[in-house]
Amino acid sequence: MQNALPKPAGLREQNRQHTLQRIAEVGIELFLAKGYEATTLDEIAAAAGISRRTFFYYFKSKEDILLAHLEGYADALRASVLKNASAGAPFDVVRSALLELSARFQSDRTIAIARLVKESKSLRRTQGNYLQLEEVLHAALCELWPRKERRERLRLVAMASIGTLRLAADAWLEQDGKRPLTKYVQDAFKNLKEEI
Repeated sequence: MQNALPKPAGLREQNRQHTLQRIAEVGIELFLAKGYEATTLDEIAAAAGISRRTFFYYFKSKEDILLAHLEGYADALRASVLKNASAGAPFDVVRSALLELSARFQSDRTIAIARLVKESKSLRRTQGNYLQLEEVLHAALCELWPRKERRERLRLVAMASIGTLRLAADAWLEQDGKRPLTKYVQDAFKNLKEEI
């Protein structure tokens, strides 16, 4: 019988992951302190204690630092959907998952990162991250409800839910996070449900 547990990462892989995380964290901190446009690759490399060449081993551009940060949201969303599978119908599962996920993003730092992405001209295309979230959400729902004839309806749930999340996040940013993000998500889902 084979061991079902995954093998732990080797030392080389652990060091690689640690370096990648360090570069990403340093990059985010510099973006927040100086602004995305004003931060150079050389500054990120120097602050992370690596060479410019080493930077390009881990990331293609400074935009990739922010994209790597945002990718973690998709993984967390999938895990949250699967964890909330018992919440009921697909719409209720997604609502519960997004409320759980939004509860993690309450800090001033999170607001600053979200504002950085939204306000930077060169980062606007990372708004495509919402499309990635929609695709991850749809895949997770199809995992829970695998019948082929439901796929299109599950995609509609994913599309409407991510649109709802976008509206909630925009309102949260516009009001400088005066209320927790979860409140905006609750309100947005309530409004959606009233209109269906």
